[in-house]
Amino acid sequence: MSPIERDPSVDARRASARRTAWIVGGIACAVYVGFLLLGVLGK
Repeated sequence: MSPIERDPSVDARRASARRTAWIVGGIACAVYVGFLLLGVLGK
């Protein structure tokens, strides 16, 4: 398929996957920071 004839559903799926990746990454970072804070505050 040429770049001119792009399927809109592919773009929607790609945007959804990117949004999901950002959400999962954000949650992972929040958990990581939470564990760091618990370690610092627990001492």
